[in-house]
Amino acid sequence: MSGTSLDGIDAVILAFDNNLCQVTHTHSLPYPEYLRTALLALHTPSDNELEQAAITSNRLSQLYAQAITQLLAKAQLHPADILAVGCHGQTIRHRPELGFTLQLGNNALLAELAEITVVGDFRSRDIAADGQGAPLVPAFHQALFAHPEIIRTVINIGGIANLSYLPIQGSITGFDSGPGNMLMDAWIQRHLGRPFDASGTWAATGRVIEELLQSLLAHPYFEADPPKSTGRDLFSLAWLDAFLQPDHSPADVQRTLLEFTAHSICDAVNRYCPGTEEIYLCGGGAYNALLVQRLQQVLSLVRIGLTDELGLPVNWVEAAAFAWLARQTMHQQPGNLPAVTGAKGPRILGAIYSH
Repeated sequence: MSGTSLDGIDAVILAFDNNLCQVTHTHSLPYPEYLRTALLALHTPSDNELEQAAITSNRLSQLYAQAITQLLAKAQLHPADILAVGCHGQTIRHRPELGFTLQLGNNALLAELAEITVVGDFRSRDIAADGQGAPLVPAFHQALFAHPEIIRTVINIGGIANLSYLPIQGSITGFDSGPGNMLMDAWIQRHLGRPFDASGTWAATGRVIEELLQSLLAHPYFEADPPKSTGRDLFSLAWLDAFLQPDHSPADVQRTLLEFTAHSICDAVNRYCPGTEEIYLCGGGAYNALLVQRLQQVLSLVRIGLTDELGLPVNWVEAAAFAWLARQTMHQQPGNLPAVTGAKGPRILGAIYSH
């Protein structure tokens, strides 16, 4: 898995015993700066972008193959020991309203380099069935984290934040609530040259700019009902810049962006996750102490913990989800939840590149 934060690749080995699964080994490989720069550039139209996208796809697949090789070495396993690789790819455009989503990564090349069958392109089949193509993790969250007597909501705070509402009875709800770490990461990168605001330390030195916060929360996305999904196409630094005033201090903007993420998540929980008794966080945002503190303050009646308590550490939930989705594909089982994505029905997701 390589997500919206553009920080690197998370890889896991997921072992199955019937429908029970366990993460047995993990590995993380950071993106080199040249690759991150190339991927950011591809988020907006540019000259010769088709060729640049193809070259970047190959470079990504070479890095994915490197991550797989290093993970197998850790586990003392061989390619022949692995049924398949689930590779999400790197999203550079997500436009379900126009009928497409685009994740870079040359899966044919990855199958050749890794010497393992690869399952990729998970989102396109759902979009073809009039779905959003996202989020896809709620089906995995249901399989691993649902409780027969407790209403839970799982919140992944990556570049984008997404929620999975797991009621005792009735349909699961899952959708992107809005920005997670994406804007905060981009802002601190611009001003301090750091990739992220560890524990929200810099944000804690600022104050909330209330007028700016209300302007950000006025985006029509937050009033739209699920199913819905989003990304850099809507919430970019260029979008943020249009709201800024010369007298806004960088630290105050960072604090406001943290509040923006917290409010959009809490509003989503209050509107669409009724009766939630427990919330479990995953993704990099789970390590932002100030953000977690604000979530707990606003959602004061709900217990908030980490998915570590449920047996899956916060760093590895997304990667494990796409291993699970790959297994669904290999077994010819649906991987989407139509109530979540809005697709016309259950669909077998992904394309298989056999080795």
